[in-house]
Amino acid sequence: MKTLILVRHAKSDWPEETADFDRPLAEKGQHDAEKMSRFLKENNIKIDQFISSPALRALSTCEIFNEVYQIKIETDRKLYNASEKNFESVIFDLSDDLNSVAMFSHNNGISNFANSMSEELFMFPTCGVAGFEIDCDSWSEFENAKKKPLFFYEPKKI
Repeated sequence: MKTLILVRHAKSDWPEETADFDRPLAEKGQHDAEKMSRFLKENNIKIDQFISSPALRALSTCEIFNEVYQIKIETDRKLYNASEKNFESVIFDLSDDLNSVAMFSHNNGISNFANSMSEELFMFPTCGVAGFEIDCDSWSEFENAKKKPLFFYEPKKI
């Protein structure tokens, strides 16, 4: 059994003359990421590794989460403006010794990917987090594995 956790980056800012890839977190985003990471840890949400889009707002969100978790962070360009296939491609490359992985990415891709795994409808707010149980022993079995939503948290509701 594996656990996949999807995290939409926290609220970002868009200073003048800043490329989309280089957008920083807003103060609210920093606060929400701190609050959400503490909430997950306090609720015993185990995570073995973080994988983040390298875009500044996603990676900054991931780094704030890692202040609480202190685990390995990897970046993968496929998680920036990701399609469902991009997410799957990253998942297929995961080491099987990882049982719980959190991926930090962007909308609309992250909502679309979550919706492809569930009958429930997910619309991720910034810093929204969804967890899924994946019924497989190897990440390479992800595509055909049964997937079950475990939780969905929004910063304003915790």
